[in-house]
Amino acid sequence: MKINPNTLAIPTIPPIHIGRRNAYHQAGLAVAVYLGNQQKNLPALHFQVAVRLPELKVGMGGRLTRTPGRYAARLEGGRLIPYLPYSYESATRLLSPLEKRQCQCAFEADVVNLLVGSLAEAKYVALRDGEVFNANLVYLGALKFYGGDQELKIIDGYMACLLPDNQAEQRKKLAELFLAAYSFINDRQNWQAIKALAEAIYNDPKEVFTCEEVIALVELGHSSTHVVSQNFSFDNAVERPMH
Repeated sequence: MKINPNTLAIPTIPPIHIGRRNAYHQAGLAVAVYLGNQQKNLPALHFQVAVRLPELKVGMGGRLTRTPGRYAARLEGGRLIPYLPYSYESATRLLSPLEKRQCQCAFEADVVNLLVGSLAEAKYVALRDGEVFNANLVYLGALKFYGGDQELKIIDGYMACLLPDNQAEQRKKLAELFLAAYSFINDRQNWQAIKALAEAIYNDPKEVFTCEEVIALVELGHSSTHVVSQNFSFDNAVERPMH
């Protein structure tokens, strides 16, 4: 039996395009995990940036098609506390005072790193549009407009675990960590590292940027505050159109 190759429904993989805002968001997360934790003398973590393809679905006539839309980069790994205990107090009751301080530092670092992602996206948008970016204009609740909706839910879990039944203390601690995240991206070298990584992810997206590749890009950007990303300036930055 001969098979007509023209009748075979072979799905094609379209070229990978991601949004620049998404690239800056994930770059912010990655740089915070690597440099931020390093600056706090916290343990090094394994992480990677993956660009997820649209899922294959069965369409008309049984043909496999991909959901249209821009692909999305996503940081995988990178949390010091990947699974939150039911109660921070119960989980640390047998630890020494030093161990408790180290554990709380890890909790707070995870929250700061999550905030940096949305703040990096917000800063990119502000600079692109020629607007002022400061901590008074970008408040915590506004981060949901910069890809931070899911991350804010995770942060709520951290706060509830760390300071249960004390919303006033939760708000106070979260405001403190928000300012720490803002200070991180406002550092010139940190921002240069975020920009270098984001532009690499945006301009040359691939399925996985390994931990080693991300670190190399971050170190390259962080080591020089004079690096200017190719094919990009904030004056004429626009989202890449879909094809």
